[in-house]
Amino acid sequence: MEPFFAYTGAIASVWIVIGIYIASLFYPNYCHKTQFCSELGAFNSPTQRLSPLINNYPLGALFCAFGINVLINSLSMGELFIGIMIVAHGLGTWVAGAYPMDSDPFTQTPSNSCKIHSLAGVVMLLSLLIAPAIAAFEDAYPIWLRAFSVACISGCIVFSYTLANAFKNKSNLGIHQRLSYGFQVLWLFVFSLYLAG
Repeated sequence: MEPFFAYTGAIASVWIVIGIYIASLFYPNYCHKTQFCSELGAFNSPTQRLSPLINNYPLGALFCAFGINVLINSLSMGELFIGIMIVAHGLGTWVAGAYPMDSDPFTQTPSNSCKIHSLAGVVMLLSLLIAPAIAAFEDAYPIWLRAFSVACISGCIVFSYTLANAFKNKSNLGIHQRLSYGFQVLWLFVFSLYLAG
């Protein structure tokens, strides 16, 4: 793999943490514990324009760059599909940034923009569940990476379930979302470093 592009997955994994933190500094009283990450770019939020500029758009580019690099250098059908899924994640990231969610995440009548944003979120979720699932069955990968992939899938699913309950109870959404997505980002970080090495 090209040295720089092999690391773009790891760079994106770090970028998202820093980017969300920086955007939150410009959103008075933003709470990472109770609010979705996407609320930073929601309609009428103080950071509606800033958040996609420092998060979604550069992150989408990094995800796509890494995915394309995996595609180009793939040594198996499994790795080819992993690359496709990572590119899909990047495209979903762009769409989620271009179409903001509604300011009230609990609205009963979401806007068309919010519906598109949510659909992009589903693509993002599934793409980074499918990619590590393929990695878990890729014989060419070491057993530690395959086991790690299973662990990250399990963590994401568990906290996606607790997120659904938190949404229903309207409590601590931010914690559960960050833990769910955190397992996906962690997998991408480790996978990127593995391929780069």
